[in-house]
Amino acid sequence: MKLHTFGPAANGRRVAVFLAEKGLEIETSELKVREGAQFEEPFTTMNPFHCVPFLELDSGQIIAESIAICRYLEAKHPENPLFGRTDEEKAEIEMWLRRVELDAFIPLLHAVRNAVPSFAGRVLPGTRSDLPQLSVMTTRGVETATLFFDRTEPLLAGKEFLAGDEFSIADIIGALTVNMAKALEMDIEAWPNVHRWHQAISARPSMQG
Repeated sequence: MKLHTFGPAANGRRVAVFLAEKGLEIETSELKVREGAQFEEPFTTMNPFHCVPFLELDSGQIIAESIAICRYLEAKHPENPLFGRTDEEKAEIEMWLRRVELDAFIPLLHAVRNAVPSFAGRVLPGTRSDLPQLSVMTTRGVETATLFFDRTEPLLAGKEFLAGDEFSIADIIGALTVNMAKALEMDIEAWPNVHRWHQAISARPSMQG
């Protein structure tokens, strides 16, 4: 199998950290996303949604979307599970994945794309268009993430990890979400428990680089 990715991208980082935590090594192709390689053949046929990363299996099947890729790799390599062991653990991790994705990661993703000049013409992931960058999208993304951090702050009191008692995929997604918030100059120290948790997760070897 081969992973087609772009290292600096938040979704690419998700899979990279997951692989490091699992101790897995797979063949990787680094796409020149800033030059539009994902819109060229054979990549556009392989992955018509044009988002990275995507996993090319030996059968030729393509698995896109970072969480789907991680789930597939977890199923193939169940040791050191990052999606939970028991039904209860799996449900709690899934709950936090949904919370982080819907209430913070996606809003902040759009906030960044509408704030950073280099995303002009690419405000929607996997597209090239003349859609304008809208400052209101950035404002609303920060507002939405603020609500998420407000709700999460008391739930992280005295806790080492976001979901349950062990490091999980939820911590990966959550930490990279905070990174986006910091890129937008959100003051994460305003939420002491979130800040403490993020510092601890960020210090893990898998998060370096």
